[in-house]
Amino acid sequence: MVSRARPAQSAKMPGMILAMLCVAAFALLIVTRPQLPHGDADAAVLNDALLWSGIMPRAALALIAGAALGLSGALLQRVLRNPIADASTLGIASGAELAMTAAMSFSPLLVGLSREMTAFGGGLAAVALVLALSWRRGLDPVTVALSGMIVSLIASALSVTLILSRGEYAMSIYIWGAGALSQQDWNGVLSLGPRLIVGFAAALLVRPLRILALDDSGARSLGLALHSTRMAIVALAVWLAASVTSEVGIIGFLGLAAPAIARLVGTRSSGRLMVAAPLTGAGLLFLTDCLIQILGPGFTDLAPTGAATALLGGPLLLFLLTRVHSVSTIAAHPAGRLKRLTKPLQAIALLIVALALLFAGVLTLGPAEDGWHVATGALLSDLLPFRLPRTIVAAGAGAMLAAAGFIMQRMTANPIASPEVLGVSGGAGAGLTIALFLFGFPSPVIMLLAMALGALAAFLAMIAISARAQFSPERMLLAGVGIGAFAMAIVTMVLAQGDMRGYILLTWLSGSTNRAGTFEAWMAVISLVVLTAPLPFLSRWLTILPLGAGLGRAVGLPVGASRLVLAILAALMTAIASFLVGPLSLTGLIAPHLARLAGFRAPGHQLAASLIFGAGVLTAADWLSRVVIYPYQVPVGLFAALIGGPYLIWLLSRK
Repeated sequence: MVSRARPAQSAKMPGMILAMLCVAAFALLIVTRPQLPHGDADAAVLNDALLWSGIMPRAALALIAGAALGLSGALLQRVLRNPIADASTLGIASGAELAMTAAMSFSPLLVGLSREMTAFGGGLAAVALVLALSWRRGLDPVTVALSGMIVSLIASALSVTLILSRGEYAMSIYIWGAGALSQQDWNGVLSLGPRLIVGFAAALLVRPLRILALDDSGARSLGLALHSTRMAIVALAVWLAASVTSEVGIIGFLGLAAPAIARLVGTRSSGRLMVAAPLTGAGLLFLTDCLIQILGPGFTDLAPTGAATALLGGPLLLFLLTRVHSVSTIAAHPAGRLKRLTKPLQAIALLIVALALLFAGVLTLGPAEDGWHVATGALLSDLLPFRLPRTIVAAGAGAMLAAAGFIMQRMTANPIASPEVLGVSGGAGAGLTIALFLFGFPSPVIMLLAMALGALAAFLAMIAISARAQFSPERMLLAGVGIGAFAMAIVTMVLAQGDMRGYILLTWLSGSTNRAGTFEAWMAVISLVVLTAPLPFLSRWLTILPLGAGLGRAVGLPVGASRLVLAILAALMTAIASFLVGPLSLTGLIAPHLARLAGFRAPGHQLAASLIFGAGVLTAADWLSRVVIYPYQVPVGLFAALIGGPYLIWLLSRK
């Protein structure tokens, strides 16, 4: 009996500490809350109104929303047997946000009538797509996480496109999406509270949850209708998360953190986890919200609560990597099964000719009010100042992203490595955000330097984390997801402030080339030439590094120095390309794959082909982005992401 009592007591201690911190933070908030100057009856009435109609319902809503998200995460992790499953990693939050953004953009009345069902429909569609992508691999945790990342990427690209197309609602939609808990009455509490009670009552059906913790064959042998039970519990978890999203916006990664912390302090059984996870989630969100109000100036918050909790997501994902066990392995060397070109130089020459023809077609062919036209003569001269700079920017950025992706895939021997997937583009965004925060409206040179430092920091962090797992492709990809989540949480915190800095970031996120001019065109050309020129002389490094650090040292390769030099080049190319076309294009993933599929095997030939394919892909995407819904335009980065996302899905389905 003694041996059982001690773990129970040790498990209660962290809960008691969290409760004491919440009480202390709330007491400090009440004491230090901003008040109107005393002296007349109206000030006293307003101060009481701020307390009982603002602070108190907000505190109650934080407890309810945190508990709902904690319960949702616990249900998802239990039913999918995946320790990193939650509304953020499965695309549920992004799907709900996309549905809400679309409804708020095109039919605000629909949102007013059924905001919860709109968010639930979007979240359910997103998680259904994630599960469909992962079904062939038996809902393998790594495959589920990568599928969730893909769906979130596509949904986020569509959301930003809609936000930018509805400028009058843009900032208000993003402030809502960042998870703001501010309240003016008790309506939010009265709306969300009953849903949590219903969800908690449904979750008390612990027997199916206990059985689902077994493998599929074991669950079926005990008479459980596996698929229907699993889908019902997933639908319940999605409903809880979507209800919170519809009420207060996205609260990032709380559904991941609450069950993880509950298990770390000793909670093991399904029944106890269904209680401990909601309590932990409630405490975490309540404490975070209190601190944000205390640290904020005057009557404003330091940052939206949802964006602040998202900062937990990246580090926690990295911490949980050791607990993720994949049942299937991503192929690290698929090129061995591909054809090899017998005359690669002639093929490269043909690709150059094809790129030149594409370049000419993009500059001359386009729609007008009376149909399609091929611009020549005076018309072409009038159009070139507008079309030529943006085409050069798209081609140069695409080539740099392709080179960066080529370097990353060679360094890590991972076919799904790219600036976008490994969080390097997100690191560049975090660097840009910090520069905007420190300097207000910095010069392009400072912005580029900050983005380069952010991209380099993200890449080196990913390399350091992955090296501990011998560059396991699964761990590397999940590390990239974690780093990208942390970096984009920093971006979201500034976006949600609603000022011009946020609009600069939103424009960068979209990857628009509409404002590309002579400066940006020359920047793309010079950067491409300067940064790719050393790569042919580093072909020995790029040949040996995929074979492993041990072999590299055995043949006299300075592994650490070579990785650092290549990381700096990849980070600089990523930063400049992301500055020009945004972080979402996925060109860095697609172009090296197209080069391999075409049969280019030697590093030099593969690099040249990757550069050409990257330039061609983004040039074509830029042209399509301005003609597909003429006279309106889709930002090229978002359009390329909508092309690259399905390709990544296809690639993942082929291992």
